[in-house]
Amino acid sequence: MKITRFTLFQVPPRWLFLKIETDEGLVGWGEPIIEGRAATVAAAVTELMENLVGKDPLRIEDHWQVMYRGGFYRGGPILMSAIAGIDQALWDLKGKYHNAPVYQLLGGQVRDRMRVYSWIGGDRPEHVGTAAKEMMAKGFDAIKMNGTDEMAYVDSYVKIDAVLARVAAVREAGGVGLGIAIDFHGRVHKPMAKVLAKELEAYRPMFIEEPVLSQNLEDLREIANHCAIPIATGERMFSRWDFKQVLIDGYVDIIQPDLSHAGGITECKKIISMAEAFDVAAAPHCPLGPIALAACLQVDATCHNAFIQEQSLGIHYNKENDLLDYLVDKTVFDYEDGFCNIPQGPGLGIEINEEYLLSRVGSGAHWHNPIWRNPDGSVAEW
Repeated sequence: MKITRFTLFQVPPRWLFLKIETDEGLVGWGEPIIEGRAATVAAAVTELMENLVGKDPLRIEDHWQVMYRGGFYRGGPILMSAIAGIDQALWDLKGKYHNAPVYQLLGGQVRDRMRVYSWIGGDRPEHVGTAAKEMMAKGFDAIKMNGTDEMAYVDSYVKIDAVLARVAAVREAGGVGLGIAIDFHGRVHKPMAKVLAKELEAYRPMFIEEPVLSQNLEDLREIANHCAIPIATGERMFSRWDFKQVLIDGYVDIIQPDLSHAGGITECKKIISMAEAFDVAAAPHCPLGPIALAACLQVDATCHNAFIQEQSLGIHYNKENDLLDYLVDKTVFDYEDGFCNIPQGPGLGIEINEEYLLSRVGSGAHWHNPIWRNPDGSVAEW
């Protein structure tokens, strides 16, 4: 079997899908994307695929090594996201070739279903509380929320109090059993992150996410020493080499590799297994589309330390289209009681509705994140 061609589809709300075709009629789907940089990733995919056309798609590990090591410059969000989407599509092809879900090719399941969480949003505390109740009514027992707006290096305690009020509203609405993840989103610098993490302890969050930027991971020691809340990070880390030092340092409790950013199924399986040796849990990052989620679930199924999965159904980014819109079978994930099914079909276990996909190409898919500024006019972290 040989790869014959590939096609990229940029579609709303902010996704890029890759289709790889073969001379035996089998096709594989991947989701290579950096949110807000779809065209840049598409160019990288095109360059990498030039070397794969005519090759055997089943030699996934060798193709991964060539894509990663074959260029003098390696790593980073663009190249690793391009590799990730290609890798997903190759695993989808391999599963279809063997008529088995990807998880069977990775060693088989360690769990029957995967716990998931849902996003909630809102600026006023009562709105966030209402959103939490709505998600619980839909069967979710864990949510994630953005903790803060933009913050200066040293900022007002008025902003700290606003965060606490939002989290208090969610805790009151959801009760002690609701898992609450609070995403700092890298918006908070070390001086305020220490304060905020300590103040949040009373609300017993499931975890705090990206309390500081990935470039400042040395700051996690101080934050970890200031609070007992589990610390999660990793959505802006792109290979096992990026994760190596943070695992050695020992201040992270949960890693969050993104299967569309960190080298795909091949690399994220290795990253999560590496974390298991450090007694660190995994909660893969995935505010993306159905192909990315299917890839996550295939890996989650095989990793003992994967404890919860992000997913984008109803997330505030999904305005033009939502998670299930591009699928033939919209019940494939079947959310129930806070859990999600692991797709059982061959490959990634999903089928893309290509007719609908083609109808959405070019329909306002050029998403870019907003630019935020502090009151003094300086650029703030989004």
